[in-house]
Amino acid sequence: MLTAPQQDEIRAIVEAGLDRAEGMANQHYVVFDEATFRADVQKSVSSRIPGHDLVTSDGQSDELICLVADMRKSSEHLMCAIDGNRPSQLKRVHYETSALLPALERTIEFKGGSVTEYLGDGILALFRVGEDEGQCIKDAYRAAKNCIGETREIVNAALAHRYNLPPLDVGVGLGMSKAVVTLVGLEGQEHPKAIGQNVYYATKLARGKNQIIVDETLNLRWPVKEGKGGLKFRKKDFNGVEGYLIVPGDD
Repeated sequence: MLTAPQQDEIRAIVEAGLDRAEGMANQHYVVFDEATFRADVQKSVSSRIPGHDLVTSDGQSDELICLVADMRKSSEHLMCAIDGNRPSQLKRVHYETSALLPALERTIEFKGGSVTEYLGDGILALFRVGEDEGQCIKDAYRAAKNCIGETREIVNAALAHRYNLPPLDVGVGLGMSKAVVTLVGLEGQEHPKAIGQNVYYATKLARGKNQIIVDETLNLRWPVKEGKGGLKFRKKDFNGVEGYLIVPGDD
């Protein structure tokens, strides 16, 4: 559960994101030529990957939980006009992502995770497992639960109040594995990345509608000292990728 101050902070983030989006709605996007872009690139290997403030091309191995949250049916929102004077198509998706993505990021930070990539209509976040594996798994799950729960409700309330838009849905995938933390990209433009099965499975499993789906590793290593908190794990096939749908209980 989010605390009252955390809920207030999420609401402020949502409103600020929508204010910025509205301010840009009638402006043209500036397109920079390649020379200008290259001149502005910062040659930095600083990183937001937990436990890896600086990343080198040598690479390091670490165990991480990957959380991917994806706004469902955003392509339909982009391509299909809606009736009335409500924001539609590109403007609608712009407003939705401007509100949703920063709110998801802050929600994940509340539980110790770090968003390392925005994925168009979603986010990719990482949690470092460290010494207390059980606690890390619980933190990642609770962050995911808050994303599809209270945070999504706050975002939907703002979108409905401002624009009379219908509620949006979010799917979350969770994967856990060893990963290689390294740099990828052109020389001088390298990006810190975590490469592993955790990222693969989290991305493939972020397919539910306001649901959390985990990979085989998390299902097997879920803390069981006091049971799984009433949670049930239902095995399902998601377009050829096996995962476990979490049926909520007390966590």
